[in-house]
Amino acid sequence: QVQLVESGGGLVQAGGSLRLSCAASGSIFSINRFGWFRQSSGKERESVAVLVRGTRADYAASVEGRFTISRDRDTNTIHLQMDNLKPDDTAMYYCNAEGVVTTHGVIYNNNWGQGTQVTVSS
Repeated sequence: QVQLVESGGGLVQAGGSLRLSCAASGSIFSINRFGWFRQSSGKERESVAVLVRGTRADYAASVEGRFTISRDRDTNTIHLQMDNLKPDDTAMYYCNAEGVVTTHGVIYNNNWGQGTQVTVSS
């Protein structure tokens, strides 16, 4: 079983910065896709930034150049550095991991964290 625990988030003024972290646990050998999604009120959940096989980073066009995703392989933790935040970035941010292979050879998909709220005031 895979668990994702998020931290960070909060309230910030427009133009400010926040850093989110997500730690994955559960005898993990590898993670195929590890990243962040967000969902604001009345909208569908959308991909924000995803690391594919720990090498390629895919960003949503709306955050390109402002957000940076990184990973600590030793701790199976990812971080999302969010700079120049805008009110439109206000949302619940969720950590997601797909294609998680454990040391026992079991593959888990559709793993989600509990979410952390990011609110950007104008």
